[in-house]
Amino acid sequence: MTITSPPTTTRSRDSIFAGGEWVSPAGSAEIVIESPIDLSEVGRAPDAIETDVDRAVRAAREAFDHGPWPRMSPSERADWIDKLADEMERRGLDTSALITAEIGQPISVSRPWASVRPITHLRYYAQVARRPDFEEEERPNIQGTGNSIIRREPLGVAALVVPWNHPQAALTLKLGPALAAGCTVVIKPAAETALDVFAFADASLAIGMPPGVINIVPGGRETGQALVAHPGIDKISFTGSAEAGRQIASVGGQRLIPVTLELGGKSAAIVLDSADLDATFSSLRHAIFDNSGQICAMMSRVLAPSHMYDEVRDRLVALAGDLKVGDPWDESTELGPLVSQRIHQRVSGMVDRARAAGATITTGGQSLPGTGYFYAPTVVTGAAEDSEIVQEEVFGPVVTLMSYDGVDDAVRIANDSHYGLAGAVYGAEDEVVGVARRIRTGSIGLNGYRPDFNTPYGGYKDSGLGREFGAEAVRNYQEVKSIWR
Repeated sequence: MTITSPPTTTRSRDSIFAGGEWVSPAGSAEIVIESPIDLSEVGRAPDAIETDVDRAVRAAREAFDHGPWPRMSPSERADWIDKLADEMERRGLDTSALITAEIGQPISVSRPWASVRPITHLRYYAQVARRPDFEEEERPNIQGTGNSIIRREPLGVAALVVPWNHPQAALTLKLGPALAAGCTVVIKPAAETALDVFAFADASLAIGMPPGVINIVPGGRETGQALVAHPGIDKISFTGSAEAGRQIASVGGQRLIPVTLELGGKSAAIVLDSADLDATFSSLRHAIFDNSGQICAMMSRVLAPSHMYDEVRDRLVALAGDLKVGDPWDESTELGPLVSQRIHQRVSGMVDRARAAGATITTGGQSLPGTGYFYAPTVVTGAAEDSEIVQEEVFGPVVTLMSYDGVDDAVRIANDSHYGLAGAVYGAEDEVVGVARRIRTGSIGLNGYRPDFNTPYGGYKDSGLGREFGAEAVRNYQEVKSIWR
């Protein structure tokens, strides 16, 4: 495979960001970011230890307890969020290129996800902050005498633990509402994307944001554990695996602090008899394979009526073969490599075990030649309903096809999962809504799947706790106070 990557210089960082300053880390360990495209070194970042975490949390604590940020009016905070958005927009193209180098995300994907959507998120939450609903005055008391003031006040210091697959957009969907609510934050990026996050530090310094409002500690699992367990943290927001989410929920429960968890998924796309297959497969091209399948809301299970099974299978195989996999720097590339050797081994291992268990790998099922962690788009058929490949999140360009007999059977299969994050129903307009209402999932699309961040988003079951997106997300970072007259 030929890679035409433009020459890049190292993008290393040697400091954490705490209290509005660049601070030398307490330890000497580094995170080395390896490009999954050609295995070259992209750069290095500090691997923050507990002492670094403590410094960042203390800076955020000082900014919350004694600084101006939580004491500003919501509209004043909105002005700062807009300034941050403007500064991040100026850095957007450079940041998107860095993300392509870090995780191999095609530049045609990283550009909107790093230089457009995060800016839109911040500006949206600036608008939310300007709405007059942070305090409700004169709600009548039920006794018939007097009234009450209902105030929504910032929770305090929020730990934002973000994933690597869409690092900028995943962060702003937490950062925007946290800042709008009046919280200060400590951000812990994934180790795979330990560099692009510092654009927020650069931007906050450029606009003169009050010190300690935004703090950043890169690191791995130990860094995250130290952060969520720190007694100075008042709120945890985490996106990642269900396994890690359980551990974080346990910590939050022990400390009696609120936790928002956006976890994994194994979403089903139900193709009804009445579906327009041309339109359906135009949607599934993105709903199954975007970002090389490395999105928790991917439609990784396709359910087709028994009498349409062969046609749907053949179309899935044709779709997988039509995808352009390769050089992420090429504007026409749709799928890049998997993010790391660990993820590549996970994906290939699950496909190999499915094959050994009797499933048919109808297309794909192997690494692509050349350097880098490229894996062929894969269609699996004939897998048992209770098999690993059907029940567990693969997080790669792998889809399983299953048949059903009647809508009740389709609903049963779709709900036969310990996840419940997303889904889609394809068919006639008078049918899809009724089927969608029966699926146990936090979000579901009708004849497509494209979440609107103006509406709540989250999961049922092992897919998480709480909701992000929308004006409702600000509530994740607020306490409610009643002042009785």
